[in-house]
Amino acid sequence: MQIYFITDRKLRQDRPLVEIVRDAARAGVEQVQVREKDLPGRELFRLTESLREVCRPAGCSLLVNDRLDVALAAGADGVHLPADGLPAGAVRQAVGKRLRIGVSTHSPEEAVRAEGAGADFVVFGPLFPTPAKLRFGSPLGIETLREVLKRVSLPVFAVGGIDTGTIELLRDLPLAGVAVIRALMLARDIPETVRKLRG
Repeated sequence: MQIYFITDRKLRQDRPLVEIVRDAARAGVEQVQVREKDLPGRELFRLTESLREVCRPAGCSLLVNDRLDVALAAGADGVHLPADGLPAGAVRQAVGKRLRIGVSTHSPEEAVRAEGAGADFVVFGPLFPTPAKLRFGSPLGIETLREVLKRVSLPVFAVGGIDTGTIELLRDLPLAGVAVIRALMLARDIPETVRKLRG
């Protein structure tokens, strides 16, 4: 099961984000999404370049949330599109196969649309209660996730309240992986947390 690490530098004031991502990449995290929505373009570009330099040697893919321009300019591996962001089909037409395209989805129907539009993978949630996803309402739960997995053939990552405890509830599902924010951002021992997430 792959681990998709979504950044939120505001959760940690004691360590630079580049160090946290470096440790995660070295620990075997397969993908990192730069999700720092408050940063202006130039600062986000510089951060993405710095993260690319610690991800690439470890074989970890780097994606940028929402900002296709930054993903292209900084040499990222992909772009992650919010459910209300740029249409996946338009992005695919613009970049071809140069970038991986992920899409956030919050219903089986959204997941089906993302697949039809040419996304490489979808992230579905929130699965469990989590502060980061409060605006999306109540957790969607495992049964809705099962429905998504039945209806799409592209890789599905679960997101929302996933940590070393709740991941046990997902072991029997044919997921590509899990997307985590707090589980790694707040981890005191990142390699150990990655090991536990993998189970």
